[in-house]
Amino acid sequence: MAAAGVFTVGAAPAPKAVAATPLDRVVPAPASAEPGGSPYRITRATHVRVDGSAEVRRIGEYLAGILRPSTGYPVPVTEQGTGGIRLSLVQGSFGAEGYRLSSTPLGVSITASAPAGLFHGVQTLRQLLPAAVEKKTVQRGSWPIAGGTIEDRPRYGYRGAMLDVSRHFFTVDQVKRYIDQLALYKINTLHLHLSDDQGWRIAIDSWPRLATYGGSTQVGGGPGGHYTKADYREIVRYAASRYLEVVPEVDMPGHTNAALASYAQLNCNDTAPPLYTGTEVGFSSLCVPKEVTYQFADDVIRELAALTPGRYLHIGGDEAHSTSHADYVKFMDRVQPIVAKYGKTVIGWHQLTGATPAKGALAQYWGLDDTSAAEKAQVARAAQNGTGLILSPADRIYLDMKYTADTPLGLDWAGLVEVKRSYDWDPGKYLPGAPDSAVKGVEAPLWSETLTRSADIEYMAFPRLAGAAELGWSPAATHDWERYKVRLAAQGPRWSALGITYYKSPQVPWPTG
Repeated sequence: MAAAGVFTVGAAPAPKAVAATPLDRVVPAPASAEPGGSPYRITRATHVRVDGSAEVRRIGEYLAGILRPSTGYPVPVTEQGTGGIRLSLVQGSFGAEGYRLSSTPLGVSITASAPAGLFHGVQTLRQLLPAAVEKKTVQRGSWPIAGGTIEDRPRYGYRGAMLDVSRHFFTVDQVKRYIDQLALYKINTLHLHLSDDQGWRIAIDSWPRLATYGGSTQVGGGPGGHYTKADYREIVRYAASRYLEVVPEVDMPGHTNAALASYAQLNCNDTAPPLYTGTEVGFSSLCVPKEVTYQFADDVIRELAALTPGRYLHIGGDEAHSTSHADYVKFMDRVQPIVAKYGKTVIGWHQLTGATPAKGALAQYWGLDDTSAAEKAQVARAAQNGTGLILSPADRIYLDMKYTADTPLGLDWAGLVEVKRSYDWDPGKYLPGAPDSAVKGVEAPLWSETLTRSADIEYMAFPRLAGAAELGWSPAATHDWERYKVRLAAQGPRWSALGITYYKSPQVPWPTG
């Protein structure tokens, strides 16, 4: 990574006064926000000043690309001049993702020790500007940025969102749209659920029918689809440009009907089942005793690891109801070393803790508040023994759960999850017996049994995604529903400006008019 980064915006006379957004109105809540002095106002004279590094210049162009359409100003990106918005990388104590944003009447500076921190600072700057800054046509009004200083860094290093592209397929452009929405809230991980009973969504050269046949349908019997390797690389590239790491998941040994339908030899009876377009779970399993199963796993993991620059590869492991416990343990003992062989770290759903998690593995907990004490204790014991945890409690941050009984989309097997319930818990204290140090972060999964359009994704994700992002980023001391719901309400006009379809929860005091 480059050194450290800073953005600064040049001073200019203000048009008609518009109240500046307070520094503490940001989501996720900053670690520290100290208001002070008059605002800086973006004007026709504003420029974005960057240092000489290509990565900082790219972030500067990204920021200018947001500012130009709505302000109508040229907003040049330059290494010259004073004032304006300045982005700088510096040697400092900001960590991999932290930043400092300072605003005075003469300019704004964003400083970080790494490009990701600069990028996160830019997201904060966006939220300090009027929501109209997100629009793609020139808007009337002034563009103030409140005076003062924000110093910020994340609570957890893993802040994820999962998108299920298996139950219903989503195109590269639809995934990119979601990536941009995730980036606004400093999410740094996109977990792609690439295979399930209803569809296999990634091309594997050594097993080509996985995609061409196994990917040819979806829930309800639609045409399905899959990503070519070039498609997947483009998703990875685009995510990296927004400082998100892609975690690919191929679910095994259950949730595998699409693979079993594609290749008869993966079945214990050598008979391929039909493609599946329903929504039941737990009926499929790879044939654990067959050696071809492990050649399949090796080939898939090898090809997927080669496409994926990130650290992790998710092997699923949930709802393997058609796999005996002994076979499940045997399967995980065989497959986890394959992940390591190809240079990746294992992530599995928390049922992995019923086997022997590999050293360094992460277990993703998706249980409920009322999951059995024995199951929670199993996960906690693994955490005590060094397995890291990603928390995704289904009755808190599964984004596909209905908000209310009347929600037209989504499921309700984990209960109804309104916005307050989704936000009002502490990841560090959630799982009894699990050391706080074992919690590596949070992830908000979005399963797609009922979702077919970007508008569906957005309606189920927003506003709850913002709360999940805050749980992952902000210090525990900032978590307070009464204050949060006011900050959340202020996001509504921004989502409208961005064309995001969202659920107007009655629990949130949305602006009127």
